Amino acid sequence: MFILKSVVGKLWLTIIGLVAVILIVLGLFLGQYIATSFPKSQDQTESLRKLGMKVASGISIHMEDGRYLTLVNDLLSAQEATVFIVDTEFKQLEMSPENINNGDLHYNDFFTKQALQKVFAGETIDNQVVGKTGTKQRTNSLYSAVAVPLMDSSQKNIIGAAVLYQSTQSVEATQAYVMRLFVYVGVIGFLMTTFFSFFLFTQITQPLLRLKKAADLISHGEYGTRVPVTSTDEIGELGKTFNRMGEELSDTIKALNHEKEHLSSVLRSMTDAVVTFNADGEVILTNPQGEKIVKEWNQIHWEDEGESEADKSNRSLQESQALQEIRLETIPEPMKMLFDSVTSGAQEMATNLHVQNEVWSVVMAPLYSRDAVRGVVAVLRNVTEEFRLDKVRKDFVANVSHELRTPLSMLQGYSEALLDDIAGTPEERRELAQVIHDESLRMGRLVRDLLDLARMETGNMELHFRQVDVGSFMKRVHRKFAVLSKDQGITMTCELPEQELILEQADEDRLEQVMTNLLDNAIRHTPENAEIRIRADRTTYKGEEAALIEISDQGYGIPASDLPFIFERFYKADKARTRANSGGTGLGLSIVRNIIEAHQGAVQAKSAVGQGTTFSVIVPLKPPKT
Repeated sequence: MFILKSVVGKLWLTIIGLVAVILIVLGLFLGQYIATSFPKSQDQTESLRKLGMKVASGISIHMEDGRYLTLVNDLLSAQEATVFIVDTEFKQLEMSPENINNGDLHYNDFFTKQALQKVFAGETIDNQVVGKTGTKQRTNSLYSAVAVPLMDSSQKNIIGAAVLYQSTQSVEATQAYVMRLFVYVGVIGFLMTTFFSFFLFTQITQPLLRLKKAADLISHGEYGTRVPVTSTDEIGELGKTFNRMGEELSDTIKALNHEKEHLSSVLRSMTDAVVTFNADGEVILTNPQGEKIVKEWNQIHWEDEGESEADKSNRSLQESQALQEIRLETIPEPMKMLFDSVTSGAQEMATNLHVQNEVWSVVMAPLYSRDAVRGVVAVLRNVTEEFRLDKVRKDFVANVSHELRTPLSMLQGYSEALLDDIAGTPEERRELAQVIHDESLRMGRLVRDLLDLARMETGNMELHFRQVDVGSFMKRVHRKFAVLSKDQGITMTCELPEQELILEQADEDRLEQVMTNLLDNAIRHTPENAEIRIRADRTTYKGEEAALIEISDQGYGIPASDLPFIFERFYKADKARTRANSGGTGLGLSIVRNIIEAHQGAVQAKSAVGQGTTFSVIVPLKPPKT
C-alpha cells in the first residue's frame, strides 16, 4: 500500500493505532465500572418494597393523623417517590392539595384491580409501568411501583393498599447513554488526533521532502540547489548541514571539472594519440587523435578479418553493424600482443607497429589499482616520416658510398699507375690522365646532382619564375641536342602546336635541366638508326589548362616491374649496365620529378621492353596560388 511507503502514513497509523487501543481499553473498563457501580432495576424494586412496607406500617399506626401522611410524602419526595392509599373499594384516598402529585397518577396506572385484590388478600406486589408525567403531550417516564397491604390500627384487618412509586431509569439505558457519550468522545478524539498528527507530521516531513527534492536536483547536476532553513531544531540543523554539504560538493565538482577540462585540453592539444584501456581491453578514455586511430584500425581489422564474400553476403547488415560498433570500443588487433605483455608483466613497453603503409611508435604503461593492474595507457605517434627519412638516410649513405667507390677506385688505380711510371709512352700517360679527368668530372656531376636534389627535397631550391614560350623553348632544346644525336646516328624530331603555348610562371633554366636529363637518358639508351621524338601540345590537368611535353625514344625500354621505381634516387632499371658505361649518376629522374612538382605539375613514364619509352611532362599554364 502507498500509505505504508510514506513516513507520514507510518507515523499516522502508529499514533491512530495507539489511540484506538487506549480507547478500547478505556471503554472496557468503563463498561465494567457501569455494570458494577450503577444499581440494577431489581435492586431498586427490592428497596422500594422494603420502604413501602415500613411506610404502610407507619400509616396504619397514624392513620388518623393527616400531618403524618404529609410528612411521609415530604420525606419520600426527596427520593422522587410518592405514596397514596387505595381502600378495598378501589377508591384512592384524597390527600392534601400540596401533596397530590398533580392528580395525574392513579393506582390503575400501576396495577390492575386483579393485582390489588392480591394485595387486599395480604400479598405484596411490584410492577414497572410507563406512566404519564403530565398531560398526554408530555414525555413518558419509567416508574417503579410496589403495593403493600394496609392494616388497621390493630394490625389485624386489611383496610386497603399503600401504593408507593418512584421515578427510575434502567441500568441498560444508563449504560447505553454512557457508551454513546464515550463513542462520541472517541470519534472526536480520533479526528482531533488525526488532524494534529498530520499537522505535526507536515511540520516534520515538509523539510524532509524539501531535502529529498534538493538531493534529487543535486543528483541531476544542479549543484547550486539549497534548502530553506525555517527552524532551529534538529531538522533546521540538518538543513544547514545539507547546505554546507552542497557547497562543498559544488566546490569539489568545480575543481574536478576544472582538472578534467585541463586534462582534456592537454589531451586534445596533443599531436600524439592517447588511449586508455581497462583490463578487458575496452576503451575508457581517449583524445580525438586516439579515437580516430582506434576506429580506423578496428575498421581495417574488421574488413581484413578473412571472411569470405559468401559469408559476408549471408551475414545481415544489422548484425555486421552491431558487431562493428562493439569492436570500435575495443583494443585494435595490432596492439593486442603488446597489451597482453604489459598487463601480464606489469611494466612499461614500447615498440613500432607497421599498419598498412604507416609506422607507429607505441608506448604502453600499466595503470594500477592498489597492487593490481586495472588497465593500460597507450601513447601512439606516427613516425612514418621519421622512419622513411631514416631509411632514406641509410639508403643515401649506401648509394653514395656505392657510387663513389668506382670512380675513387679508378682515380686511385690510374694515379698509382702514373706514380709508378707504368705508362711508358706519352700517349699512355695521356690516356691515363684522361681517365682520371673523366672520373673527376663524373664525381663532380654526382656531387652537384646530390646538392641540387638535397635542396629540392628540403624546399630550399631557388626558382626564378617568369613567362616561358614553350615553342621557343622547345626549338632551342632541339637545336642543342640535334648535333649530339646526329653524331650518335639517331634522328631527333620536334613537333610544336599551331597555337601559341605560354607558361605564365615557370623557371626556364630548371625546365631546360629537366629536358637535358630526359634527352640525355633517351640518347644513351637509344641505338643507332633509331628516332627520338619531342612533342609539345595543350592538355588539361586537375581541371586547368596545362602544357604537355613528351619525349619518346625507340630504346631498350623499361621492364614493368621497374617502372614504378624509376624516379627514386640511384635506382637502376638495367641491372646489367654499369654507371661507367652509361655515364649517368642515377639521380637525373629524381631531379626531374622534384623540379616538375615544384612547378605544381606531374611527370609520367610509359614503356615496354623492346618498344621504347615515353616520358610525359605536364606543367600548368597558370599554376594555382599557394
